[in-house]
Amino acid sequence: MAMTPRTAQSLAADYDLPSAEVRSLHVERAGSRLTGCLELAVSRSYPVDDETSPDDSPESATLAIRLRDITEVRFDSRDARGVAFRPDAEGTSIGIGARGALRAATADVSPDDRCWHLSSAGRRADATTPPRESRPAPAGPPREGDLGDYAMAAATLLHHAMLEIRTVRYHQHAHQAPVRVLQRVFAGAGQAVLAAGGHRPHLRREAAFRRLIETWARRGGPALTEWIAEVLDVTCRQPDFVADLREQARAARAVGAPRRSAPTPWALPGPPESELRLAMYTAAHTRYGTHHDSSALVHLAVPPHPEDAAGTPWRLRSARSTGLARFQLRTEAFQGAGHARVTVDDDALRHVLLRDGALHITSGEDGDHDPS
Repeated sequence: MAMTPRTAQSLAADYDLPSAEVRSLHVERAGSRLTGCLELAVSRSYPVDDETSPDDSPESATLAIRLRDITEVRFDSRDARGVAFRPDAEGTSIGIGARGALRAATADVSPDDRCWHLSSAGRRADATTPPRESRPAPAGPPREGDLGDYAMAAATLLHHAMLEIRTVRYHQHAHQAPVRVLQRVFAGAGQAVLAAGGHRPHLRREAAFRRLIETWARRGGPALTEWIAEVLDVTCRQPDFVADLREQARAARAVGAPRRSAPTPWALPGPPESELRLAMYTAAHTRYGTHHDSSALVHLAVPPHPEDAAGTPWRLRSARSTGLARFQLRTEAFQGAGHARVTVDDDALRHVLLRDGALHITSGEDGDHDPS
């Protein structure tokens, strides 16, 4: 629901916002705009009996606030207790702790509270929501058809390619998705599949799908050919075809699987500049019955290595840190490329300083980097 003055008033009535704690914060650049999400652990102000919530602490609830067109970020993990919502005609401002703040053009809040129906807002919703109308039974599953071996192989490859591309929405894996390669290889796949499927009889159709897979393999080069062989190893009923693909990959120069990331930029010589694309903070917690240390995740866009070919695009690099001593973030961290001081140990962040401290992360072991 949209964060309006009425929504803010309702949240303040149902939850103890002065004692709320930041569970997580992430801010991400999307084009020229900043988006993000703030997750708060809050105590309930309304009564909950044990029978209503036998397996849940009465003060356990979460508010997730999604922010669009963020104009101000000021956050310090050492000052992350207590929030105040201040929506107005120009957007929403969220005070965090004594000095922190987030401001965005729009904000939507989603309570994750199994007892929300007992809150003041929940009771008002029950009183005004009309009874649920009966709905027709859902239609049965689509009728299945029998695909030939190569048609099934082509369908399997497209399915796996789409899954690979979707990993960009998982922050920990975004830098690993070979989106550019897959986009180039599978461009026009829809029309190509329809054309192959239009052949008659069955043998000609199967030959068309085999040629289509071979075309994809040629476009992708040895690296993608090996990836195709790995995918088809499990599903393809033509082991000789998979073996042929692997032989083609061996005959060319091996360049590694498409999902394999390049070396981290701060382990290489070259331009020290980078551009922050995402910063994420997660507080220590015991959700799901397991203790998790506090953590940070950053995505940096970095220029190509000096030895790369001319015209090589910038790359996305990701690194994570756990057991934080401190996480500080200000809006200026996202304002263009700048010099980043980054310390990495076994692919884990130990210390990050970007744009004069606009992003400053220190792990527990390296707390001495913290100037304050």
